[in-house]
This record gives sequence, C-alpha cells and structure tokens, in this order.
Amino acid sequence: MLDDDSRLNTTDYGLAGESIVCFAGEDWWYHHPHSKNHILKRLALQNKVLFVNSLTMGLPSASNPDFFLKIRRKLRSHMRWLRKVPEGLYVLTPISVPLYGSRLGRVLNRWLLLAQLHLVMLFLHMRKPVVWVAIPTAADLIDSLDAKLILYQVSDKYEANEDSALSAIIIREMDQYLKQRAAVVMYSGRKLFEESDLPHRYFMEQAVDFEHFAAASPDTEPEVADIPHPVLGYFGAMDYVMDVPLMEEVAKRRPQWHWLMIGRKSNLVQFNSPNIHYIRPLPYSDLPRYIRHIDVFVLPWSQSNTFTSYGSAIKVREYLATGKPVVISPLYEYLNTPGVRLRSRVHFATITRPTSCCASRLFVTALGIFAHVR
Repeated sequence: MLDDDSRLNTTDYGLAGESIVCFAGEDWWYHHPHSKNHILKRLALQNKVLFVNSLTMGLPSASNPDFFLKIRRKLRSHMRWLRKVPEGLYVLTPISVPLYGSRLGRVLNRWLLLAQLHLVMLFLHMRKPVVWVAIPTAADLIDSLDAKLILYQVSDKYEANEDSALSAIIIREMDQYLKQRAAVVMYSGRKLFEESDLPHRYFMEQAVDFEHFAAASPDTEPEVADIPHPVLGYFGAMDYVMDVPLMEEVAKRRPQWHWLMIGRKSNLVQFNSPNIHYIRPLPYSDLPRYIRHIDVFVLPWSQSNTFTSYGSAIKVREYLATGKPVVISPLYEYLNTPGVRLRSRVHFATITRPTSCCASRLFVTALGIFAHVR
C-alpha cells in the first residue's frame, strides 16, 4: 500500500528539516482526503508539518437546510483544536469568527487566528515556515508568519462557489492578493491554469493514493453485498453540485440499475428512487471494501453553474485507479483523459453494460502518484 510506513520511510521527497504550515481548503477530520493531504503525510516524515483546517468563507444563513449540520460538524472539529495524527503531522482547527465581510470582523478574526497560530508554532518549535495556502481566507494571515516561502494552490474558481456566504468581490480580492504575494502559484485544474497569465504559475495535476484504490479488496462489505448488479457508484461530498434530477431520471428509465452513493450528503440532496442507495461517510480505509461492489463509477455533476465547470475532481482519478469504467458529466479537466467517458444529460441514460478494465486507465492515474514526484 502507498501508505505503508516501510514504503514511505525509504523515499526521499527532496525536502527535509523544514517547518511547513498548510492552510487547507478542507477539514482533516471530516472531508475526503485531497491531494495535499497525501503530499503532506509524506513530507511529515522529514519535516515538521502543521495542517490548519479550513478557515471558513462564511456560514450559510440560518434558514439554509445545512446550517445546523455545518455548525455541528465544525464544533466537533474545534473540540480537537490541536492533535498529532498517526501520520506524524499536527492538525489544528483554530477558533475563528466567520465575519470576513465586515472590516471589524476581519480585524478581530486576524488577531484571534494569529494568536493561536503563533502559540502553536512556538509550542512546536516552528520557525520561518514554508507556507502553503489552499484557501483565500488565509490572505489576512500570511504576512505575519515570517514565511521562508509562500505557495498558493488554486484548486477551484473560488468566487463562483455558491456554498459560500462571503461576497464574491471579497473572495476575488483575497485570491488576487495571494497570487501577488506567493512565490509560486500552483493550479490544480487545467481550465484555471490555461486562463491565467501569471509568470510564476505551474500546473500541479490532482493525483491519488493509487495503490489504495487499485488494490482489490478480497471481500465485499456485507452492508452493500445484497444490492443487485449492475451498480453505478459515487463516493465523496453530495451537495448543490449534484445533478439530482438527472440521477432520478436515469433511475426511473433504468430501474434495473442500482446506484450506490457513499459520502457526506447535504440536506439539500434528497434521493427518492428505490434503486438509489445512500451510505453514510466512511473512513478512508474502509472504502475499498465498499467500492468493490461497484461496476461503473459516475460523476453526475450539474453543468448549470460556473463552479463545477472549473472542477478537477480528484475522485475521477481515484475512480480510474480501480480499473473500472468511468462515466462523468462533461468536465474540461478530463476531455482528453484516457479511460473516461463523457456524457451529456441527454445521453447519460445510454450507459451500456460495464466493459473490461482498460490498461490505459491504470497508466494515466499511475502517472500522478505523488510518491514518485521529485
């Protein structure tokens, strides 16, 4: 396995003895691992790494169906505050005030966050860190950390995120400031990279823990074993980006097909068809036993908003690593990726019987294994 300690300890990742502070765009405790998680776990073998959980871009209104869900989830993360995880890095969920739209709120938030960061860095003996930023709301903090180097990873069209309560204008200002201050700007999506004219930009393709998904589990999880084949599968967050009407229409037209949906689901997403089966979020280590039962992986994302059109969806490469067929809504990121079938809403219901494994699927995903990056 890629995460086997003996395998990791024999690899030189080209960076040692440094302090690394990463302002992540996700929460270590409840989000599916992103590319940076896999990189930082490896860098933590020879460096001191602090993973700062997502600094919120604003809570939804109290009338939003997900308001209390998000509050409860974040409070649980806050209760852990600072923890060292088995992979060797430290994870911090700093207490913050989600008032970035207010000048006073931003001043208060900056003071509160910096006080915690400086305290933690002092405790961990971290000096002159390499600062890796993956969320715009860290823009107010980077100039006060005495950074040796600032890296800015752009993985989404942040100002187009409909799930953010923060003004698109403020998000855009933060994004532009980070691009000016960073020594290196890394784009995770082809469309974002190609639209940028920054001289210090680089394309860093999303990649995966290949062997975790490529290694077939010997057993199917009993919880899903009785779902009839063929099974269309999806794992990951399910929120406003999902094209639920499309899924319901396909489920109606093809009642013999069954959908297995695994992951964190927004209250905005409701499945009514009897052949759509929902499973709660699973520990990362348990996924192989569940996805073994899937015949075809799908990504039924809505094409009606700007945010998804810029998506680079790491899960597509995780799908590919399994060697199973992959059918997704048209995404610019995967237009020329071997092993991916693109289907519009009109043609999605014409998915045929699962085909045999294609070697090129495995090859294109293996190219992105971070353990091999120098």
